[in-house]
Amino acid sequence: MNPSLHDLAKMIDHSLLHPTLTDAELDAGCRLAVLHGVASVCIKPYAVRRAAEILHGSGVHVGAVVGFPHGGSTTEAKRHETELACRDGATEIDMVLNVGKALSGDWPYVEADIRAVCDEAHARGARVKVILENDFLANGGAGLSSDDLKRRLCEICEGAGADWVKTSTGYGFVKQADGSYNYRGATEHDLALMRASVSPRVQVKAAGGVRDLDGLLRVRELGATRCGATATEAMLAEYRRRAASNSVPQQGCGGEQAMLGQGGY
Repeated sequence: MNPSLHDLAKMIDHSLLHPTLTDAELDAGCRLAVLHGVASVCIKPYAVRRAAEILHGSGVHVGAVVGFPHGGSTTEAKRHETELACRDGATEIDMVLNVGKALSGDWPYVEADIRAVCDEAHARGARVKVILENDFLANGGAGLSSDDLKRRLCEICEGAGADWVKTSTGYGFVKQADGSYNYRGATEHDLALMRASVSPRVQVKAAGGVRDLDGLLRVRELGATRCGATATEAMLAEYRRRAASNSVPQQGCGGEQAMLGQGGY
């Protein structure tokens, strides 16, 4: 069965994370989220209180990032950041795991770091998405291949209480051979791998590079229930355009190994 407009809107975490985001852009982004009835807005911690005011009663969740964007905060700082975000009105937390500790194979640290955030959030009625930042894991680490490392981290996330595993921050830029910085973000390969690496209790979120309706449909087909996006309005407008011309959107758009997108959110 093809998804409805409502189904697709409720997959989207409307991303308001750009470093230059102004107060006016934050307000406009929250109002756009209400207009389209998306799942949540994904915002920086300082903005949670304002977003909660705008979104109150709308059914759109307030999602706050923790340890963003590189996961290098101490565990206690992440826990406290979670506490403050929940007090200000966040009901979803997108935390970045400590990538360096993951690459070092310090599994007890990685698990304790995630568990501290999950325990704090769950005690306050919020849910947690753990960001692996897969671009930083492309060469593997801790004696594991890239895929085996991602599998291990997904298993740790589930054991620590995560509600979602998430591909990327959207800002995991890696230096390329020509000296430029870029990243892949969510890929079909990683989404399929992550979905297979956790039980049905844990959901999967795609982030980075999904910028059009076909990409969103493919993410859904691969088992992801959420997708971080800034192109929310364009995606849903394209659905309406196709529906009006009786060109019903079909799930699936390319080979399993294809890349969903390039560059930032």
